[in-house]
Parts: sequence; structure tokens; C-alpha cells
Amino acid sequence: MIDRPHSLNRCPDGISGECFYQKDIDHELPSGLYTKQIFSESKNAYINYFICNGVEALLYMVNLGCIDMHPWHSRAGTLEYPDYAIIDLDPLGVGFEVVIKTALEVKKVLDELSCEGFCKTSGSKGIHIFLPLGAKYSYDIAFNFTKLLAGLVSQRIPDITSLERSPLKRPNRVYLDCYQNRMGQTIAAPYCIRPRKGAPVSAPLLWEELKKPLRPADFNMQNIFKRLKKTGDLWQKMPGKSINLEKILRNIKR
Repeated sequence: MIDRPHSLNRCPDGISGECFYQKDIDHELPSGLYTKQIFSESKNAYINYFICNGVEALLYMVNLGCIDMHPWHSRAGTLEYPDYAIIDLDPLGVGFEVVIKTALEVKKVLDELSCEGFCKTSGSKGIHIFLPLGAKYSYDIAFNFTKLLAGLVSQRIPDITSLERSPLKRPNRVYLDCYQNRMGQTIAAPYCIRPRKGAPVSAPLLWEELKKPLRPADFNMQNIFKRLKKTGDLWQKMPGKSINLEKILRNIKR
């Protein structure tokens, strides 16, 4: 969260009202808060992204109606080098048990390649799998690597997964989405509350927790602090880690 540009998902009227994304900060900020000007090729213009730099910044986002937080994968000082790569398991027409099965297959592939990964619920219907990069590799490398991993997984369980971006071409499948690994893309932050009924939380998990009858709604605003008191922050050490892509690619060739 800290020192990252944010796409603000604003819900000023709560979850029953209309929500909208705001990237460009077009107003003056209070003292101590700041933006970073980043060029957008799609808009052919500079955008003033809000930078989260502490509790005051978080409170400011909340006052704007932000329920969940959507930070960039990279920090303001290393914009072109993400701290992690992501595989987003996005189900369509299947139950969460199929998402769990897919996530465990991803874990098998990661273990075989000696590649460390971290998982969390999306707070909605899916699971997010993070691969720590330590800002050592570009977004292009992150995208190509996750696409390679997704292909390996899909070859093993083609009956329940898909690499097709179009929903019409992947009914009753879990989409192995790698397209989040592009500069400017965002995903719900760990531990953030999602703007949905029941206030579900995007909750980091231990891999061994991925089993029936787990459901994303099991983690919510009412019980997340009790869980944190019991487990601690499961991702506390993740920001300081980095996989060795060169070594992993050698393992794939074997």
C-alpha cells in the first residue's frame, strides 16, 4: 500500500449506490499528501495519481468514499518494476471449490519449479496468487512469466481452466488471468474490505487452508481482526522476498 499510486474506487453512497474509479486527482490535497504525475499512453496525457504514504493518506481515501484499496504493483520510485506478479483466478459459472482445485494445481507447479507463492481470497469469487519479485524485473517479464505458468497449469487441468480472455469463450471455467501484470493495472490490496454485502475481506491464506468448505465470505469485517490476532500477518515477510526467475526458467527447461 505505502508509496504506491492508487486507482481510487469511490463509493460515496455506500455499496448500494454507484461506485466509480478515479485515477486523476484534479483537486488540491491537504498538506502532507501528494500525487505523482505519470504519463498515460492510452490517454496521451499525464495523470496525477494519488500516492498512499501513511495513515493520513488512507483516511483521506476513506473520506473520498473508498471502501477497498487498489494500489499499483510497483512503487512511486520504481514504477516500471513491480514488487510482485499476479495470477488472478477468476471463475465463471463454477463454484469456489473449483477455484480451490485450480489454486492447488498452481501450487503444485510452483513447488516443482522451486517458486515461492502467496495466496489470498479476492474478497469476491476468486483467488489471487502473488509471486514476489522484489522490483527486480519489468512488467513485461512479469506478464510473460505468469502467462507461461498459466499455460503449464491449463495443460494439466484443461477441463476446468481457460486462458481465453473473452467470457463467451470460457463458460464454466476458471480464467487464469495474467493481464493484471501490466503497468497501471491494480488489484484489491491484501486485507482490504470489498464493497459488497457482508463486507468481505481480501484475506491472505496459508496454502493448507485451501480446502472445503472454505468460502470467500468466511473472511469479513466482523472477524478479520480476530483472525489477525490468531495468525498474525501471513504476508509480513512477502515484501522482502524475491523469486529467482533465471533459476526457475532453468527448472522449466528440464
